[in-house]
Amino acid sequence: MRVKAIRIHQNGGPDQMHLEEVELGAPGEGEVTLRNKACGVNFIDTYHRTGLYPVSLPSGLGLEASAVVEAVGPGVTDLKAGDRVAYSSAPVGAYAEARNYPAARLIKIPDAIDDKTAAAMMLQGMTAEYLIRRTYPVQKGDIVLLHAAAGGVGQIATQWLHHLGAIIIGTAGSAEKLKIASDLGCQHVINYRDPDWVAQVKAASGGQGVHVVYDGVGKDTFMPSLDCLRPRGYMVTYGNASGPVAPIEPLILSQKGSLFLTRPTLMAYTSSRADLELSANAVIDVISRGAVKINVNHTYALKDAAQAHRDLEGRKTTGSLVLIP
Repeated sequence: MRVKAIRIHQNGGPDQMHLEEVELGAPGEGEVTLRNKACGVNFIDTYHRTGLYPVSLPSGLGLEASAVVEAVGPGVTDLKAGDRVAYSSAPVGAYAEARNYPAARLIKIPDAIDDKTAAAMMLQGMTAEYLIRRTYPVQKGDIVLLHAAAGGVGQIATQWLHHLGAIIIGTAGSAEKLKIASDLGCQHVINYRDPDWVAQVKAASGGQGVHVVYDGVGKDTFMPSLDCLRPRGYMVTYGNASGPVAPIEPLILSQKGSLFLTRPTLMAYTSSRADLELSANAVIDVISRGAVKINVNHTYALKDAAQAHRDLEGRKTTGSLVLIP
């Protein structure tokens, strides 16, 4: 059958994204055919588009969606037509009306979680999960610096960290976003455009520095963030919203207090089926119990995916973005 999908034929800006008709065949071994209900839009999609994270061209875009199973391929025994599912990992190509996808990477979604929430909760929710529960397991009373606290991952992480009893110092780039971060549970909010934001973080931490920094901004915030950490603190850089971080000398980490540095990825934390289920089930649990609310603040038609990218990269969005096929 023929379905519509967003495709790129060369790397570049949002103008390289085109809505095209593609042929969709029967699902192969271990695959299912999915009818996407909503597709999540994430910063990693822009990295695939620009070539920062290379993909084979021509290519689809998108890693995340909620969907309904339409058909199952050979060897698939735990899914059936009509099942509601969600996914958030390779292969890319979620920006589409329908697609074939590996059954082993799908998670069944409870009826109580709607399609938009399901589409927006997986990649960002599981990112928040592995960051705060497994990369640096946050304990009650830990002081956390969370950059982009009003963004998609940031809003989920803020609520989850508040639920865990952390002291959260959230940063954002505007008064509107700072209010969002505060309303969600950040005890301290700081504009990272202020020239003295590092001093403000140190003051908010009682002069001791924070236990951990979660930084999805990248180039603009990485080096100053090292000065926000207490001795033996954890620098967790997980995104490049402002551009990739420049190389650093490991000696800097010793000079600034024997710091730990990691650059984790969701793929590494959910590569096995067991880890995928652990992470997804934790996300579903905190959402189902009301500890975390997924704020889908921006909805676009599939044909307007390029505008969604422009808004995301232009820092014009808060919370999560979804496309509706």
